[in-house]
Amino acid sequence: MRERLIGIDAGGTMTKVVLFDLNGNEVGSERRTNVMLLPHEGWTERDADSMWRAACECIGILLKKTATDPADIIAVTPSGYGGGVYLIDKDGVPVRNALVSTDTRTIPLIARWTASGRAAAVSRHIEQQIWPGQTLPILAWMQENEPDTLRRTAHVMACKDFLRMRLCGDISTDPTDAGCSGIINVTRTEISREAFHEAGITAWLDKLPPIGPSVAIVGGVSEKAASQTGLRAGTPVVRGVYDVVGCSMASGVERPDQLAAVAGTFSIHSTVHSTPSHNPLPTIQTPYPVAGQFLATTATPTSASNLEWLCKTMLSAEAHQALLEGRSVYDICNDLVAGALTRSNSILFFPFLYDGPQGAPAGFLGLKAGVSLADIIRAVYEGVVFAHRQDMSYLLDGPDAADPKVIRLAGGPSKSAVWAQMFADGLGLPIEIANGTEFGAKGAAICASVATGIYADIPTAIAAMVHVDQRFEPDPVRAKVLTAKYNIYRAAIDVVAPLWSQSQDCEDSSYENSGLQQALAV
Repeated sequence: MRERLIGIDAGGTMTKVVLFDLNGNEVGSERRTNVMLLPHEGWTERDADSMWRAACECIGILLKKTATDPADIIAVTPSGYGGGVYLIDKDGVPVRNALVSTDTRTIPLIARWTASGRAAAVSRHIEQQIWPGQTLPILAWMQENEPDTLRRTAHVMACKDFLRMRLCGDISTDPTDAGCSGIINVTRTEISREAFHEAGITAWLDKLPPIGPSVAIVGGVSEKAASQTGLRAGTPVVRGVYDVVGCSMASGVERPDQLAAVAGTFSIHSTVHSTPSHNPLPTIQTPYPVAGQFLATTATPTSASNLEWLCKTMLSAEAHQALLEGRSVYDICNDLVAGALTRSNSILFFPFLYDGPQGAPAGFLGLKAGVSLADIIRAVYEGVVFAHRQDMSYLLDGPDAADPKVIRLAGGPSKSAVWAQMFADGLGLPIEIANGTEFGAKGAAICASVATGIYADIPTAIAAMVHVDQRFEPDPVRAKVLTAKYNIYRAAIDVVAPLWSQSQDCEDSSYENSGLQQALAV
């Protein structure tokens, strides 16, 4: 019998199913794109049942592709993005499309809360910031704008918890997703009724899920799920953690001298603490299932997804070339950037396609007729590094801040030697990259290995399943160049953001006074 673990990772762009052996090696993987639904500007939604069907398809194909007997699967564990929301009725059916963590419809509500002092009061209760894609303000928005959704909802769920419900019928969450959602007091690890009272949304309290350990078996694969996935009915299902925590675990981050960084849809940085951090107050704060510690996280949608956008919208010729060569378009990007590093490059890229500091827009600054595609792509790589540096600087400044000596990097840039080296140069710390490629799914598998008794606890599982494959030391010369450019990048944001805000105000005012607006009003 070949003992195997399955981890599911439903992230911002992909649902991935990965098969692991007990040493943490990836035996095989299958993935499907998550279709982003954009019903209004700033709204990012997902068809939950389509995501479930994609996961089912991936599991079935993966079992066949790897010639794995379903009887060899010790356990299956879902993971997924944190924040957003899945609203389910009493029969387990979604009452509306799920919201993804990049959704920004709550920005005006949060602005009102900030002006009134409510945001600060709620933050004190949940020991983290209020941010647009967080579940708590989303529930407040739903109460204000979709009262029928509130009435029809029986269960408030996170992404991974929805998948687990489909697998085995369990309705619950774990402390990490509850923390990211902003529904608990992190120190007490229990629902913050005070926060819900302060926010005026107590009608949601009886719809919140019970909270249980991340490393617990919560049920077995149902007969229906078995027929849909090819898994054996009764296969243990483990509660799991949300993807940022899973990536931190799969990167081997266990101590305050390590920083976990994920470069994907979001620029994410996490540090380990013995008690919750209040200064700086992180974007997200959760209990960390490693030695009773806490994970403080900054998260902004300013990372490698900007390169994905560039490739999809402007690099069709390069993508075709890559296909003919049996490579990825990202391989071509890496080659172009590597060849452009010795040239002078003053182009700045602001990776704010999905949101930016002070409302700053995305864009390039410094383009001239003589620049090449390689120079432009290099600027995108550097802009993402700068966004990470800005977020990391916030997280590491304050009396409660950690003092990391090394960064464990996951996400797309960790697969690129030229980009990983740029992260080391731009962030000023050594970059280490752990074995494997699917860290969110591996974090889920680590949870399963402990829940099923393969390993005694998560530190033991990490010791057995995680090791460092690559290390990149900062280059002092390149670090100096990037620091000078970063300072200009920061100054440019301070200039551009207010101007952009003024231009938006002018556009809105012009629209309000236009005949088109009057016609639409009729």
